[in-house]
Amino acid sequence: MNNKELTGELARRLGYTNKDAAQLVASMVAIMGEELQEGKTLTFQGFGTFEVKKKLERIVVNPATRQRLLVPPKLVLSYKPDNSLKEKFKKMQANE
Repeated sequence: MNNKELTGELARRLGYTNKDAAQLVASMVAIMGEELQEGKTLTFQGFGTFEVKKKLERIVVNPATRQRLLVPPKLVLSYKPDNSLKEKFKKMQANE
């Protein structure tokens, strides 16, 4: 599902126009981005948790040249699904 399909489905389910649903999605994404940039954790009951984690610097080796390189620390976005969502996928997998 892409952004256009999401806004269309949201508009259909809530009875909004596509324009209103697109504004709603854009606002939600903007708010989520701002919160994550501030280092806050976002938790959606029944869906999961988004958080920014810091990966420490590390040394990697180029297998072709055997040259060692230092990879600097960086921030990465992490997602952990909610247990109820995990269970739904386990049930789907068991039914296949």
